[in-house]
Amino acid sequence: MSARKKKVQLSAYLDPEVMASLVDYAARRDQSLSLITEAALVSFLSPDTAERREAVLAKRLDQLDRRMTRLERDVGIAVETLAVFIRFWLVTTPALPEPAAQAARAKAGERYDTFVTTLGRRLAKGPKLRQEISEDIGDSSEASAFQSDAEEN
Repeated sequence: MSARKKKVQLSAYLDPEVMASLVDYAARRDQSLSLITEAALVSFLSPDTAERREAVLAKRLDQLDRRMTRLERDVGIAVETLAVFIRFWLVTTPALPEPAAQAARAKAGERYDTFVTTLGRRLAKGPKLRQEISEDIGDSSEASAFQSDAEEN
């Protein structure tokens, strides 16, 4: 076993506020002033502190980037779903004659309320459409076939 090296004494001048903070911190942690000061100096002089911070920041930025990518994908799915539905509805629904159009307008509020209620139930119990769609649907041949079918309609 190697003998333990004797620590070297250091005298330092501190502002009264800094000294009061140091004394308070050491008292709260039930540690000596020397131990707290040594740990602070080691942390301050450590060369990899900046690298660790950078790594943590890079990891967090990567997480945010993945979330933004998923959000972009989800919004794209929602927009495409709405566009396909509107195109399908316009193609398959003929215009109503005027007397029927007036009756349809009268019923529209009730049908809209039913739609909103149904949508609320769907959102409350899930699964969401975005969870039903595979992450890699953009890479599959099925996606291009579906898109060409939708464009024909």
